[in-house]
Amino acid sequence: MAIIETEAALHEAHRDNHTHRDVNGGWLRPAVFGAMDGLVSNLALMTGVAGGAVSQQTIVITGLAGLAAGAFSMAAGEYTSVASQRELVQAELDVERRELRKHPQDEERELAELYVSRGVEPDLAREVARQLSKDPEQALEIHAREELGIDPGDLPSPTVAAVSSFGSFALGALLPVLPYLLGATVLWPALLLALIGLFACGAVVAKVTARSWWFSGLRQLALGGAAAGVTYVLGSLFGTAVG
Repeated sequence: MAIIETEAALHEAHRDNHTHRDVNGGWLRPAVFGAMDGLVSNLALMTGVAGGAVSQQTIVITGLAGLAAGAFSMAAGEYTSVASQRELVQAELDVERRELRKHPQDEERELAELYVSRGVEPDLAREVARQLSKDPEQALEIHAREELGIDPGDLPSPTVAAVSSFGSFALGALLPVLPYLLGATVLWPALLLALIGLFACGAVVAKVTARSWWFSGLRQLALGGAAAGVTYVLGSLFGTAVG
């Protein structure tokens, strides 16, 4: 009885510790990159303009214009990219579907050979391939996974990618503008809030990676701060030259 209880406990622990996070999701990548891009690009844009010694109103308009233009650009780019990728996958699935319909025995033999190459005994591999090939849709899914490395039932959505990218970019790009909208008249509150946002974004990203939260946060803070510093210097030089 003790042995059975121990095995049950080990099985339960294995099940609890062997769940995996979704690494193929259609929203995570565009949301993360959208927020990062919105923060860094709009902060750099605003600091560059501020370096040219322009008015507060000009900085605010620049920030809002950068937010709108960047959000629409990111959404359009993500939609086109994901839609094109999905269309390419669908085209390849159509090719595989035709091959399964025209040459079912060849495809079954191909699947058996693939299992053999992975160490399955030939007789068992042929039997597994035969049984799996009975259902055309199941056979298509298996061939797609084995030959193309994709899951036909888990393709990313262009709409989800576009909406995630738009919203996250707009949210990130809003942070440097927000202090001005709330009455700030100098650059440093916008810069401070944006840098805090960069660190927070990096720390949040660490939750879905193997990196520590502080390392990821500091890395993003350093990259965004460097971008803002460089554009501020360039804006100052351009402002002096034009003036």
